[in-house]
Amino acid sequence: MTTFYQATLLVVDDVPDNVKVLLKFLSKAGFKVLAAKEGEQAFRVIEQIRPDLILLDIMMPGIDGFEVCKILKSKPETRDIPIIFMTALADTTSKIKGFSLGAADYITKPVQYEEVLARVNAHLNLHRLQTELEEQNQRLLYEIRLRKEIEGSLQNTNSILAERTMELQKRSFELEERNRELDAFAHTVAHDLKNPLTGIVGVVDLLNDFSIDHPRYSEFSRYLRLLSASNQQMLNIIEALLLLAGVSRQIEFEAHTLNMSVIVAEVLDSQAFLLEEYRGTVEVPKDWPIAKGYAPWIREVWVNFITNGLKYGGSSPTLTLGATVQPNQRIRFWIRDRGPGLSEEARNCLFTPFTRLHQQHVQGYGLGLSIVKHIVEKLGGEVGVESNPGEGCLFYFTLEAC
Repeated sequence: MTTFYQATLLVVDDVPDNVKVLLKFLSKAGFKVLAAKEGEQAFRVIEQIRPDLILLDIMMPGIDGFEVCKILKSKPETRDIPIIFMTALADTTSKIKGFSLGAADYITKPVQYEEVLARVNAHLNLHRLQTELEEQNQRLLYEIRLRKEIEGSLQNTNSILAERTMELQKRSFELEERNRELDAFAHTVAHDLKNPLTGIVGVVDLLNDFSIDHPRYSEFSRYLRLLSASNQQMLNIIEALLLLAGVSRQIEFEAHTLNMSVIVAEVLDSQAFLLEEYRGTVEVPKDWPIAKGYAPWIREVWVNFITNGLKYGGSSPTLTLGATVQPNQRIRFWIRDRGPGLSEEARNCLFTPFTRLHQQHVQGYGLGLSIVKHIVEKLGGEVGVESNPGEGCLFYFTLEAC
C-alpha cells in the first residue's frame, strides 16, 4: 500500500490512549503526526503547522468535532484540508451531518488501524489529485487568458502593420512616380541641350578654319580650343545622362549570348584616339568565356572601365583584360591597371554618382562608374573593385554564364 511519507497528520481526540496508539502506528507508517486533545488546541496547532489531513473525534468536551469541522471549512486557508471523523456513533443522521459539514470520510471506533492507514492514504491521494487538477485548471485558465491577450495584441499589431504597409505602398508608388518624372526630365533636358551644343561645336570648328589668316589667329585659336574642349565635355555629360536615363527607363530587355571578343574590339577601336593620347596599351585574352547580357550596355561598361584605366592607370598605362569562370554559374570579367591604386575610403565611394577621385589629374563628371553599376545590377550581376594604395586596381563585373 502506498504511504505518503512526507504528509503531516493531525489527530484530535480527548482520549490519551487513542491518541498514543494512533501516533505510534501512523509515525511508524512514515507520517509526521501532530496531536491535540480538544478543539481549541487543534486550532492553535493548525495556526502553526498546516496538516495535510485531520483525524477528528466527534465527542469531545467543549467544542465538539462537528463544530471544529464547521469552523475549519468556513476558513479559506483550512477549507481544503481533508477531515476524517472518528466516532462511536453509528447512526445515519450523524454521518449525514458530518458529510454536510464537509467531512471526507468516517472511521468507526474502535478503529482498525489498517483501515485507518488505507483511508488516510486514499484521501491523501485523492486530495493530491484534486490539488494537481486545480493547479492544471489554473494553468489552463492562465494560458487561455494569455493566449487571448496575445491574439488581441497580434490583431492590433496586424492592424498596425496593415496600415503601415498601405502607407509604405503609397509612398513607394509616389517615389516611383517621382523617379519616372525625374528620369523623363533628365532625358528631356539632356536631349534638349545636346542639339544646341552640337551646333556650337560646329560653329567653333568653322571659326577655327576661317580664322587662320587673322592677325590674332594664335590667340583666337587658343580660346577656340578651350571652348571646343568645354563643349565636348558638356556633350560627354549629356551622353552619360541620356545613357543613365535610358537604362533606368528600359524596364524590359532581352539578354542574348555575348560575343565579348567583338564587343571589346569595337570598344578599343572607338577609344583609339584616347589610347594614342595617353600612350596606353591593352592586353586582351585570345578567347573569352560565353556569357549572357545586353550588348549595347556591356559595350558602355567596357568603355567606362577602359577610359578610367587609361586616365588613372599611371604614365603610359598598360591595361590587362580578362575573365574568370566562377562556380556559381557566373563569369567575372575584369580589367587590371598598374596605377597608384585606391584607399579603402576611395573604394567605398567609387561607384557613387558625381564622385571624382582624381580631380587634380583629369577632368571628369563622376557619372561613368555609377552608370556601370546601374547597368550591371540591371543585368543581375555585381560590380566592384579590388585595390590597395600603390598596387593598381582591378575593376570587375559579373554576368550569367551560358
